[in-house]
Amino acid sequence: MNYQETVEYLFNSTPVFEHVGAVAYKEGLANTYKLDRHFGSPHKQYKTIHIAGTNGKGSCSHTIAAILQAAGYKVGLYTSPHLVDFRERIRVNGECVSEQYVVDFVAQERGFFEEFHPSFFELTTAMAFKYFAEQHVDVAVIEVGLGGRLDCTNVITPVLSVITNIGLDHTQFLGNTLEKIAAEKAGIIKEHVPVVIGENCTETVGVFQAKAQEKHAEIYFAEDTPAIQRIEIREDGTKVYHTGEYGTLVGELKGDYQDKNTNTILQAISLLTDFKITMENVQEGFAHVVELTGIKGRWQVMNKYPFVVCDTGHNADAWKCLSKQIARQPYECKRVVFGMVDDKDIDTVMSMLPADVCYYFTQASTKRAIPVEKVAAIGKKYGLQGKEFRTVERAFCAAYDASGHDDFIFVGGSSYVVADLLSCHNIPISL
Repeated sequence: MNYQETVEYLFNSTPVFEHVGAVAYKEGLANTYKLDRHFGSPHKQYKTIHIAGTNGKGSCSHTIAAILQAAGYKVGLYTSPHLVDFRERIRVNGECVSEQYVVDFVAQERGFFEEFHPSFFELTTAMAFKYFAEQHVDVAVIEVGLGGRLDCTNVITPVLSVITNIGLDHTQFLGNTLEKIAAEKAGIIKEHVPVVIGENCTETVGVFQAKAQEKHAEIYFAEDTPAIQRIEIREDGTKVYHTGEYGTLVGELKGDYQDKNTNTILQAISLLTDFKITMENVQEGFAHVVELTGIKGRWQVMNKYPFVVCDTGHNADAWKCLSKQIARQPYECKRVVFGMVDDKDIDTVMSMLPADVCYYFTQASTKRAIPVEKVAAIGKKYGLQGKEFRTVERAFCAAYDASGHDDFIFVGGSSYVVADLLSCHNIPISL
C-alpha cells in the first residue's frame, strides 16, 4: 500500500472516534498495554510531559514543545485530531512523521494488531511512542486524546502532568458533572509527579487535591500564582503579555482564550527543572510557536482584506471566549461560517453567538456533522439569521463573494469545519 492507501486502511479498519463517535471509544487499557509490551515500552526511553484538559491542551502542548525546541532539545509532539494530514499528529521538532514511516509501520505490524482490533487512537499512540524512541528525542509532549484515566496515552510516567481546565464535554464518556469529569482527567496524576492545574472551580479543586494527595504528587494551581502582570493587544490582534520572571512575551496565538493558557504554560515551565530553559527560550517559543510546531486553527488569520479567521474551538467553554472576540471585532459587516458535530452542546453554543452577524450555516464532511438544516433551525431559535450550505467550501465562498474589502469572516464551530476549509483547493484565498 502507498501512503494514501495506508491512511485509508487505518481509517476504515480501526474504529475512528473522529469519524463515527461513541462506537469507536474503547474503555480500558488492555489493548494499549498489549501494544506497549509488543514494542518494548518505547516511551520509557525518553522523558515525557502529559497534558489533559477540556480546552487548551493543544495550544499548551504546542507552546511547551516550542519552548523546549527553542532551548535546544529534540522534542516529540503527539496531538489530535489532525486537520489536513494524519501525519500532523506525530511530529519531531515540528516535522511530521514521514509518509514512508506510516506505511512501513502498518505493513510490518498489521499481522500483530489485526488479531485484537485496536482502535485508531490506540494504534496511532503506539506508532507515535515507537517513532519518538527511534528518533532519539530528549522529551515528548503527549496530549491526552479523551479524558485521562482510561486514555491510552496514560501508560506513560511523565516528569510533569498538566490539566488545563474542566468543562462539560464528552459527557457520555466522562460523566455529566464537573466533579466526575475532573476525576477522569485527574487519572493522569502519577506517583510523585508534580501536576499543574490551569483553571479550577469549587467543584473540581477537592477532586484534584485528593488525587494528588493519594499519589504523593505536588499540586500547583496556576490561577493562585498569576504570572501575567498586564496584557495588551496590538492593532493586528497580537497578544503581548507582560510578566515578571519571563519579561515581555509576544504571543503568536491570538485567541482570547490564550490568556489563561499562557498562565498555565508559564507555571508548567517553571517546574521543568530537569531542563535548561532561559527567558529568551520562553520568549522565542511564544513568538514562533506556529513556525516551530506547525500548529493551525487557533484564531488563525488567513486573509487580511477581507479579514478571515478560523478557529477550532468546538464546545461551550471555548465559545464563551470566541463569541466575545467575534463581537468586538471592529468591522461594520461580519460573517460567520458555522457548523458543529453531534456530541456537542449546540444549543448552549448558539445561544452565545452574536445576533448582529450574517451566518452561513454548513456541515463538515464527517459523518458526525449535525445536518445543516438542524443547525439553521437552532440558530433561528436564537435569532440568528443566515443561509444554508451543504459544504464548508460553498459556505465560505459565498461569504467571501459577499464580503467587501473591509469586512470580517469567521470560520468555525468544529475542528472538522476548519479541517474542511484548510483542505479546500478551490477557494479565492491562499491557505
